Amino acid sequence: MIRKGSALVIGLGLSFLFGMAGAVGETFQYGPASVAPLAKSLSNAVVNISTSQTVKGPAGTPLPKVPKGAPFEDFFDDFFNKRGGVPHEDRKISSLGSGFVIDGKEGLIVTNNHVIEGAEEIDVNFHDGSKLVVDKIVGRDTKADLALLKVTPKKPLADVKFGDSDAIEVGDWVMAIGNPFGLGGSVSMGIISAKSRDINSGPYDDYLQTDAAINKGNSGGPLFNMNGEVIGVNTAIISPTGGSIGIGFAVPSNTVSNVIDQLKQYGEVRRGWLGVKIQSVTDDIAETLGLPETAGALVAAVTPNSPASKAGLEPGDVILKFDGKEVTSMRGLPKIVAQAPIGKAVDVELLRKGKKQNTEVTVGRLEEDDDNASDLKNDSGTDQEDPKGSSIIGLKLSPLTDALRKKYGFDDKTKGVVVEAVDPQSPAATKGLKPGDVIVEAAQDSVSDPDDVAKSIEKVKKAGRKAVLLRVEDSKGDLRFVAVPVS
Repeated sequence: MIRKGSALVIGLGLSFLFGMAGAVGETFQYGPASVAPLAKSLSNAVVNISTSQTVKGPAGTPLPKVPKGAPFEDFFDDFFNKRGGVPHEDRKISSLGSGFVIDGKEGLIVTNNHVIEGAEEIDVNFHDGSKLVVDKIVGRDTKADLALLKVTPKKPLADVKFGDSDAIEVGDWVMAIGNPFGLGGSVSMGIISAKSRDINSGPYDDYLQTDAAINKGNSGGPLFNMNGEVIGVNTAIISPTGGSIGIGFAVPSNTVSNVIDQLKQYGEVRRGWLGVKIQSVTDDIAETLGLPETAGALVAAVTPNSPASKAGLEPGDVILKFDGKEVTSMRGLPKIVAQAPIGKAVDVELLRKGKKQNTEVTVGRLEEDDDNASDLKNDSGTDQEDPKGSSIIGLKLSPLTDALRKKYGFDDKTKGVVVEAVDPQSPAATKGLKPGDVIVEAAQDSVSDPDDVAKSIEKVKKAGRKAVLLRVEDSKGDLRFVAVPVS
């Protein structure tokens, strides 16, 4: 179930509402005896946001349908049409959320995009009881779920500044101020429970997690550290009931400030683009590549004429660093690339065929339709047959002839060895290989017939490796790496 308004609820047995996270503070590093002075100094910069929009449809219960000529037809027509029956008309609905002022002179306010999505009117209510109407939406970013609003203040408004979310540690105290359930300015305290959380809400998930109480209506509100700096924007919570159970999430301030700066400058967000399809480095893939750990992002494919292509990146490369930043996981790379300045030449450290090397990439601009951050998950299809004739690691392989190209839907550009059958009991089957897949590379060597695959497997065995790394293409043109055990 998905509900929108002042808070977001996503259900698969759980509900995701607007949450928050934490920060570091020297003054109260062991926990403050009271946060009253801090709350008092910050409350005037935190606002309640109310929106309204017109929804077409009946305002109440639909009219009963009476067949033509039915008994009591005249009675129903008389009652509902002439005596105040429920009319079909447009109606207005409203929602509530939170936000905070970042520029009191200009009247700039940050909130979540979903708080104001679809709104026709947006009012900003302040702690002192005053109200201002939003003049314009400066910009919005659906991927990070952020929006920047502008009001015209009669006098400078109280505002707050962003802190450094990277400096926050798990266990640091944080404070949330917002508008839970429309009650008005409320303060809650907690700690940072975790960092870099991925809750599958978007391609750049990197949330701070907190146990501070966050509820419906806290969406778009600030999460403060003990120095009074905003270190997150409360965006989601996990809850089976719709109320806080102590698992809340906030967009880190370093992400927020980067997005807001671009919204102020361009009215939109301009993200960096590399032009690669990537996948995670699993334990078995790390072993085949000789990596000591499952760090980095494995390049499964390179987009033609992209920044990556022009820089010479190749499938099979593992990107370890980008622009001086460690790529600790596959999901970390899209965020780092997105935040890189467009047109900037950056250093990239990668592992290619067991050796580290460096190259330089000029960052391009990501268009909305681009999908350079795809996680090419292994296909676990079950369309399998018993292999006939000789097999290699449980696979019946054949050269990719014209007849097989037509059968499986491949064009002349695809080169490799086609999988015609898979032994259901083999390791290859458990790794998701299926009839119709084409093995393009084995152990990072190009293959054109089954003997090439066999030779690569023997080479892997002699090297003492437990698995062979296959690069596989399906009929849709999607490429992925699969590590198949050979022992």
